[in-house]
Amino acid sequence: MAVVTMKSLLESGVHFGHQTKRWNPKMARFIFTERNGIHIIDLQKTSACIVEAYEAVRAQVKNGKQILFVGTKKQAQQAIEMEAKRCGMPYVNNRWLGGMLTNFATIKKSIAKLKKIEKMEADGTFASLTKKEVALLTKEKAKLEKNLGGIKDMKELPGALFIIDTKKEAIAVAEAKRLGIPVIAVVDTNCDPSDITYPIPGNDDAIRAIALFVEIFANAVIDADSEAGIQIIESLDEDETAAPEPAVEQAEVAEEAGEEEELYTK
Repeated sequence: MAVVTMKSLLESGVHFGHQTKRWNPKMARFIFTERNGIHIIDLQKTSACIVEAYEAVRAQVKNGKQILFVGTKKQAQQAIEMEAKRCGMPYVNNRWLGGMLTNFATIKKSIAKLKKIEKMEADGTFASLTKKEVALLTKEKAKLEKNLGGIKDMKELPGALFIIDTKKEAIAVAEAKRLGIPVIAVVDTNCDPSDITYPIPGNDDAIRAIALFVEIFANAVIDADSEAGIQIIESLDEDETAAPEPAVEQAEVAEEAGEEEELYTK
């Protein structure tokens, strides 16, 4: 059984890295080849890393821990929110506030303020306030909701972080490392995988690739949570299992289909 098919990885453009001149040498072990000035990621290794990280997520959830989904770049915002909500996990998709983990006590106070305003709005308290007071509270609520809405039900530090783009989310990675919180992250060819507990080599820029990664790990949460033991993972077919050089094959298929320009958005 496999968490994701090689076909899905290929069709989503997961194998496309950055231009070779922008690479991080620490990603060398995950790179299969170079094609037209672009590094091609070895999808056999991507698949293996996904399986390992998938099991890590399942273990955390089974132990009653939450997985914090993080992705604030434009291409990731929608998928992060949609999939985190689907699996009932907290998320950050607007801006990572410094201290979100390392100063969680203060963050919780801001969350409490957000919930208080929401309660005032719901129970009719706003009706007894002046228009100016209501306007100020509404403005404050919008600001808090934008930055903290995704974590307002996170009562304690998460068991692990799932991150899209470790370069952009460097502060989140640093805070997690400081607190000893495992980090599961998609690492592109320009990233440093050193501080990532479960690095997953792959395209962290293309919308389709990001959506696939986020969906996979939302599935991991649901898989662990499922009382009926619903099987979310799907089987690789025999051809995919036998493919010795998927990275080269997928690049050729994508190129022949005229998809390279669409998927490669570096």
